[in-house]
Amino acid sequence: QVQLVESGGGLVQPGGSLRLSCAASGFSLDYYAIGWFRQAPGKEREALLCISNYDGNKNYADSVKGRFTISRDRGANTVYLQMGNLKPEDTAVYSCARLFHYCSPYVQRFTYWGQGTQVTVSS
Repeated sequence: QVQLVESGGGLVQPGGSLRLSCAASGFSLDYYAIGWFRQAPGKEREALLCISNYDGNKNYADSVKGRFTISRDRGANTVYLQMGNLKPEDTAVYSCARLFHYCSPYVQRFTYWGQGTQVTVSS
C-alpha cells in the first residue's frame, strides 16, 4: 500500500529551524520524485522543492531559496525538508507527494499525498 507520512512540524520562533520528514512506504524512492509543498490559510498550495534520481534537486520557490533544502535517506526511504531562518510567512501546512520519475513545479501532477504537518512560526 502506497503511503506518505509527514512529521516534524510544530511551533517555532522566527529565525528558528525545523526538519520535516516524509516517510514513504509501499514503493521505492529510486523510481519516484518527491516534492514538498505548503498551503497557508486562504492561499493556493505552493510547490517548494523536489528531489528525484532522474533530475536531481529542484527549487521552485524563490521565497525559500537559501533557507530550505531537500535531502533523501535511501535506507530509510525518507525525504527530508530542512528549514532554516524561519519567518512568520512560512506558517502553513506542509505536505509531500510523489510523481513518477521526474520533478515538476505543477502541483496537480503529483499523486499520493501525505496528510500534511502544521508549521507555525510565531514569537
